[in-house]
Amino acid sequence: MDEQNKDPELNENSGYGNEFKEQLQPELTPEQQFNPQISPIGAAFIGLIGGFFLYQIVGGLLTLLIFGLDIENAPVNGIRLMTMAGQILFILLPALVFSRLFYTDVTKFLRIKIPGWKEVLLFTIGIAILTVLLQNYLYIQNYFIDQLANSVPIIKTFKELLDTLNTYIEKTYGSLLKANSVYEGILIVFVVAVIPALSEEAMFRGLVQRSFEMKMKPFYAALITAIFFGANHFNPYGLIPLIVLGLYFGFAAYMSGSIIIPIILHFLNNFAAVMLYFIFGDAELISSKVQKPVELGSSFMLLLFMVVLFAGVLFTIKKYYSKAIKI
Repeated sequence: MDEQNKDPELNENSGYGNEFKEQLQPELTPEQQFNPQISPIGAAFIGLIGGFFLYQIVGGLLTLLIFGLDIENAPVNGIRLMTMAGQILFILLPALVFSRLFYTDVTKFLRIKIPGWKEVLLFTIGIAILTVLLQNYLYIQNYFIDQLANSVPIIKTFKELLDTLNTYIEKTYGSLLKANSVYEGILIVFVVAVIPALSEEAMFRGLVQRSFEMKMKPFYAALITAIFFGANHFNPYGLIPLIVLGLYFGFAAYMSGSIIIPIILHFLNNFAAVMLYFIFGDAELISSKVQKPVELGSSFMLLLFMVVLFAGVLFTIKKYYSKAIKI
């Protein structure tokens, strides 16, 4: 039996296994393979700017036209349905349309492949560890921001602005996540977890990252995409954790050769936030609460422990895809 056939799942089900088979044939560059109709960098920014403009500006204006200025007293299910429709019409649909307009073989371009269960399990373990890691990072980050704000006036002023924005975001999420029935609970899962996972991954890890990969190394393509992904959420305190999450999603897409895995990870991350809110009343999975000084040491220790665990998972993933091209 050939060496490459020792792991049937890796060769038949995983994205990288399929790509490895293709490498046995005359290798084409991504630009030769997908024949971009415009510059890939231009395609990425059209997706980013178009998605932002359509969802944030057009979607916001439509919401105001339908519900008026008094959003707080608007029917909450109407807002939920509007949010879900906006994600589909202004993020998912443009990602698919732009991919079709700019590239050939959209299915392959977007990495629409069914991954193997081992791959899904490995990356899921990673997201579970990363979530705890980022939560502890955020505790520490916000503790030091709070300490600086108490001693530096300009930082205090800046922090007050961030607090205002953060309070508005948490209040908005809180109204969307309150469920009074099973039906509302199911609707919330679709609004907060299912649709965003599909829409945002199709745009960011699909159109945008894939386009950047044609002109730069995969790591930088994933990093730049992750920065835009984090900024797009308008969460000032959660910006760095969101960028790290986006980078991990991009790593998963590239290593597995399947966009399905980052969609699953994105869904699990958001679904966990919904479940935590249902149980504990927290509006976000990654909280921005400041730790007390006495608890800071334990947060540091847990953070370091989680960093070691996460590094171990990354090493295991890289070993699993040992034949993959290094980032």
